[in-house]
Amino acid sequence: MTDQREVVIVRWPGQAPSSEASEDGLARLLAAYHLGTEAEKGAPVADVDGLPPRYRAEISDPRAAFVGDVVLVALSGGVAVGCLVVAAAVGGRSEIKRLWTDPEFRGRGIASGLLRAALAQAAEDGVGRVRLSVWEWRTGAIALYERFGFIVTESWDGRDRLVCMECVV
Repeated sequence: MTDQREVVIVRWPGQAPSSEASEDGLARLLAAYHLGTEAEKGAPVADVDGLPPRYRAEISDPRAAFVGDVVLVALSGGVAVGCLVVAAAVGGRSEIKRLWTDPEFRGRGIASGLLRAALAQAAEDGVGRVRLSVWEWRTGAIALYERFGFIVTESWDGRDRLVCMECVV
C-alpha cells in the first residue's frame, strides 16, 4: 500500500521539525540526485566516494555548500522526500538547482510543490528572473518547468546536452 501522508515543504535549515529533515535527510537526497545523474550520463559510480569533489562536498556538508542559498526540503511523515536549492540572486537573477524527489514518492506533486515554493521565495526576495539547467533526457522535468513558465534560452553552460531555461518571476 502506498503511503499517502501529507507532504510539507520547509526551508532548511531552520524549519525542519525532525532529524531526518536535517543534514542527513538532505545529504541522502543529494547523494541520490548526484549518483542518479552520473548513471544517466553513462558514467555510473558505485558510491558517493566516486563522485567529483564538488558533489561530495555538497553531500558531506550541505550547510557550507549552500551557504547564502535557500534550500527547500519536502517532508512526508517527517522524512525528507524531496529537495531543491535556490541559489543566491546575482544581478536580479537566481538559479534553481538540485530538484530531486525520492523515486518512491514521485507522482504526488512534490516536485511541483518545491518548484512553486522556490518561485514564491524568489519573488519574495525581489528576484526578477529564475534560471535553471536540465539534461535533455529529463523530458519529464523539462515538461514540468515549461508548465511553470520556463522557456529554453541561450546556454550559459558549455556542457553538451544541457538545456538552459529561464522564467520571469
